[in-house]
This record gives sequence, C-alpha cells and structure tokens, in this order.
Amino acid sequence: MIKLTVSYPNGEGTTFDHDYYAATHVPLCNSAFSPVKTEIEKGVDGQPNAAAVGFYFDSMDSLQAAFGNPKMGDVMADVANYTNIAPVMQISEVVS
Repeated sequence: MIKLTVSYPNGEGTTFDHDYYAATHVPLCNSAFSPVKTEIEKGVDGQPNAAAVGFYFDSMDSLQAAFGNPKMGDVMADVANYTNIAPVMQISEVVS
C-alpha cells in the first residue's frame, strides 16, 4: 500500500479553511485520484501542521496514474480557495 500525505505547515500569517477543505477540496481530490482510502486530519493547537490528508493507493502505479489525471490542474488551482500555505507532499510505503 502506498500513502500520499499532503500536509500544511502552520506559521505566522497562515490561514486554512477546514470546512471548505473537507466539503469541497478533498472530494475534488478523491474524484481526480480515486484512492482506496482517504483520511483528513486537523491539527490541534500548537501542532506543526494546520491540517493533513492521507490518500491511500494499492500501488505506486495507481498513485502515478492519479498524478497524471487531467483534473490535477483543477485540484492545484483550488488550493487558493482554502489556504495560503504551500502544501508539502510525502509518498510513503505503508509497512504495517
């Protein structure tokens, strides 16, 4: 299993609309990526990230296909609608 984690680091002057993210952006991502599973996280006070999301894929090929989806442009353009934070991505192999 492969996990794509997208996190949004907290910082001075950062903004993040959790409601828009959960109701609009993540469903847009799910439509574009077709992950096996999605988990949304909301950072609690003092944590290094305002939010994060984990998209799970059966294989690296599935993840690469998601990145090649024509809707990827729409996904990236939508980021400005909920945050001024540059997202940080990590790809991991789930080992347990």
